[in-house]
Amino acid sequence: MKIALLGYGRMGKEIEKIAISRGHEIVIKKDQGDVVDINLADVAIDFSVPSAAFDNITLCLQNNVPVVSGTTGWLDRYDEALEMCSENKGAFIYASNFSLGVNIFFELNKKLAEMMDKVSGYEINMEEIHHTKKLDAPSGTAITLAEGIIENSSKENWVLNESTDSNTIGIKATRTPDVPGTHIIEYESEVDTIEIQHTAHSRKGFALGAVIAAEWIVDKQGVFSMRDVLNIS
Repeated sequence: MKIALLGYGRMGKEIEKIAISRGHEIVIKKDQGDVVDINLADVAIDFSVPSAAFDNITLCLQNNVPVVSGTTGWLDRYDEALEMCSENKGAFIYASNFSLGVNIFFELNKKLAEMMDKVSGYEINMEEIHHTKKLDAPSGTAITLAEGIIENSSKENWVLNESTDSNTIGIKATRTPDVPGTHIIEYESEVDTIEIQHTAHSRKGFALGAVIAAEWIVDKQGVFSMRDVLNIS
């Protein structure tokens, strides 16, 4: 499989190593502003920056190249991307986190939220911890987790930092050098605390999931998620 890497930072380089180890060829390494012939690729993987992501996705969809995007911070234009995918009969996956473990964690989070919503006396707190070079806050993964809670409970929205509203989830964003990503969800009452946590030990898990998603999406049409890739019903 011939892969275009749209964004060649630390994640792009990690994806390159895993893709090559799985027998694929990297035919494009695009940094911001580069002009490339996207038609050289069978599939594209976008781990760029928020300001470049939508243009990268547009380039792929308009040229019938399936695209997998893990860039966060651009989702104000997500609906446009979905329309473009439909119009061009393309193939597109966006995930706030491609780690296989995190996607299992997403499902665990939803189930716990559903269970906890039936119990009174617990306050919910969330924290995400990332490296200091991460541009957006809260992380896309934290937003996905918060949305999963909202879908399965009486909570109505989320805010960055501490919430004073019982219907709102507060998300604390911490930036620390050399932390790939940690997400903590805590339900605390007067008598006990229930906590679930996912800790990434390296970027390898994110990169592996992105390559697996790219392998899966080739020859498909439509908008998909990691739930489709992992066959999570």
